[in-house]
Amino acid sequence: MKRQEMPVAALQNGTVIDHIPSNKLFQVVNLLHLDTMKTPVTIGYNLKSKKMGKKSIIKVADKFFSDEELNQLSVITPNVTLCIIRDYDVVEKKEVRMPSELTDIVKCANPKCITNNEPMRTRFRVLDKELGIIQCHYCNREVTLDQVKLL
Repeated sequence: MKRQEMPVAALQNGTVIDHIPSNKLFQVVNLLHLDTMKTPVTIGYNLKSKKMGKKSIIKVADKFFSDEELNQLSVITPNVTLCIIRDYDVVEKKEVRMPSELTDIVKCANPKCITNNEPMRTRFRVLDKELGIIQCHYCNREVTLDQVKLL
């Protein structure tokens, strides 16, 4: 019998980010600064998925992400699954959902917006989570998430 899987070490403690669209994997790696981690990081790219066709997965040892980091993650990869691992067991499993307001996560695309000209926090209302439409609190410009830059 041929082996069709490659064994990967189980996490004793840490976080598994699953169901990442493969075309977003490297944005997630950059966003979460995984290249600077001192603990082991396992990345699976273009893996078979019944739900998505192809997906990517990241396992990060001894790291538990803050709500702020997860809100940032929701902007580029909404609906990823997050598993918190403690002592080799999944103790919490949740889907990352975009909040109704994004603060200090994305930059306003309007060059005349006050947030681009004064030292202040950015704030966006999420108008449509499915279509990824957000609106700047200050200048009211509407943009889609694929048009914004992360801070």
